[in-house]
Amino acid sequence: MDLFQKTIAAMLLSFTVAYAVNYWLINSSKKWRQWGFDHPNARSLHIVPIFRLGGIGLFLGVLISWLFFSLTLPNMVWIGLCLLLIVSVFDDIKGLPVWFRLCLHSLVALICAFDLLFSGGGYFPVIIGTAAIVWMINLYNFMDGSDGLAGGMAVIGFGSYGFFAYWAGYENYALINCSIAASALGFLIHNFSPARIFLGDGGAIPLGFLAIVIGVLGWKENIWPLWFPWLIFSPFIVDATVTLLKRIFRGEKIWQAHRQHYYQSMVQNGFGHRNTALCWYGVMFLVGISAVWAAQQDSFVQYMTLIAWSAIYLMLLFIFESTQEFRGNRG
Repeated sequence: MDLFQKTIAAMLLSFTVAYAVNYWLINSSKKWRQWGFDHPNARSLHIVPIFRLGGIGLFLGVLISWLFFSLTLPNMVWIGLCLLLIVSVFDDIKGLPVWFRLCLHSLVALICAFDLLFSGGGYFPVIIGTAAIVWMINLYNFMDGSDGLAGGMAVIGFGSYGFFAYWAGYENYALINCSIAASALGFLIHNFSPARIFLGDGGAIPLGFLAIVIGVLGWKENIWPLWFPWLIFSPFIVDATVTLLKRIFRGEKIWQAHRQHYYQSMVQNGFGHRNTALCWYGVMFLVGISAVWAAQQDSFVQYMTLIAWSAIYLMLLFIFESTQEFRGNRG
């Protein structure tokens, strides 16, 4: 098969497995009673328990496709992915202490950063890489709080990775990323509002890990520039990072559950899950298209694209904060 046929076959395989497994999980969840259910808490936007093991179906689709097409990743990435997936699914089922999860995330991040980034640059890239991986793992999980949001980011984000790798002729990376995007779509059909199943930590944590690690691998292979993965996933990065900084400045306990993310405020202020997801899809799609286009241009165009998106985000944040202040004054 040529690259086009392989890409289509990989996507169909991962989509079919993810859709079918999640369909089965949804229809079997009642037999398991309270096993693996997400019960409403201080962070939740839902009011009834929802089954949260959607990550199982999504990653079965991914892994089966990867194994079938003999796709390759560094050994440390495989080890890190499997550890995060297994422990996170167990956390969805039984619950694990926060300190244990953070220690695991940090250990996996350190090992992968050392494997990928330790070279002539010494330890500084490893330190930065470890912090970046830990943050991406957790911010993806933070942003998984509204129907269809994290699943849509996976479809568009990894789809952008895959499209660019396909266009550049990198078969391994094209199939790796297109498989993730297609599997996420198979999950998203069940997760779009009103959601019948949630991604859970078993889906969100590994997706955040792969978003940053594959981004770094693509940069090391000279497939795309270093800024490319950061811009692709910038809708999540901006929301989670700004929200965290605001909470730190207010002296709040950042490890406590909350509903202060911008997407959460949109849902609570009348947009609802469906319209909030659609608005975010629009931003994600525009970011993806502009990143893929700019990465093929000269340095000046790339810098201007980054500046333009920085300005857009600042404008959106200003509009949102002004709207929130206006609503507060009226209340």
